Amino acid sequence: MPPSAADRHVKQSRLGAVREALDAEALLLTSHEAIAWYLDGVRTHVSLAGPPVAAVRVTAAGDELYVAANEVDRLVAEELLDTDAATVIPVPWQTPPALAAAAAGAAVSEAEIAQLMRAARAELLPAETERYRRLGRETAEVLTDVASVLLPSFSERDAAAALSGALVARGIDPLVVLVAGRGRLAHRHPLPTSAPLGPRAILVVCGRRHGLITNATRWVGDAGPDDERILDVEAAYFAATVPGARLDEVFAAGCAAYGAAGFDADEWRRHHQGGAAGYAGRDPRATAETVDVVSAAHAFAWNPSAPGAKVEDTVLATASGIEVLTVDERWPTMSRAGRLRPTARAFG
Repeated sequence: MPPSAADRHVKQSRLGAVREALDAEALLLTSHEAIAWYLDGVRTHVSLAGPPVAAVRVTAAGDELYVAANEVDRLVAEELLDTDAATVIPVPWQTPPALAAAAAGAAVSEAEIAQLMRAARAELLPAETERYRRLGRETAEVLTDVASVLLPSFSERDAAAALSGALVARGIDPLVVLVAGRGRLAHRHPLPTSAPLGPRAILVVCGRRHGLITNATRWVGDAGPDDERILDVEAAYFAATVPGARLDEVFAAGCAAYGAAGFDADEWRRHHQGGAAGYAGRDPRATAETVDVVSAAHAFAWNPSAPGAKVEDTVLATASGIEVLTVDERWPTMSRAGRLRPTARAFG
């Protein structure tokens, strides 16, 4: 999907308001999430583990795109608006674009205004929302497609390879792929090994396309004793995630639900609980100190978990309620708090 000049104008207006409020000459965008958001889904990476190949100075006179010289042709031909070509400043490959942009003049860095930057990108525009819906649906379909061919004898790496390949085949970058079989379910971030899946396994993916990132978790094999109770914790997060609420308030509501659901009241301390989503896996991860405000059309991926239990989907918080994005109707569900939620899927 090509970038939108109209959406760019909206984002320029949002950052223009930030720049003017700070009385700043320029804002300097150097992170994957900020650049991908501002440039409407541009692929900012070569290595998934590397820094962006571009940086952006946002000024009153217009944008300046500092791009690694060996990436200019591809970005201009395949990623950017036609009008961006005139704003590109090639940077020698040995110089990080972020350093070149910073050396061009006074500018406020992202780190100095992290919360303001998150607020600027929190409310997704209609085209972004549609891209996210498609990405969410396809991410969920990948999980279903792979789960339908898994067997207890498969290794965790077999499952991870299938998930990664299916994501890439749909143009989705596999940023995180976690798999654990029965013997490794105690680990909250189970990097896949050669161990067999056994009778119960967890599949976790984080996938990126057009800069947007989906997060989803699914169980295959036997149901777990706490599968339903963890949904009650998630329901508390969903109920509190309404436009106008602060993330520390939402976080407190979700954390309190552990004890109410029969878990150890301090279970939330043992693993992060997720938070806002969008152009970062968590934007930000919620804590008791996070005072970001929930916007309309604001993406979230809550992550309640306990030993052997976890639920995670990417959703939109809207004025009319929570819309789950990572949905495939082929996956088995149960009704919880008035919403269909995924349950463990039998092998095969």
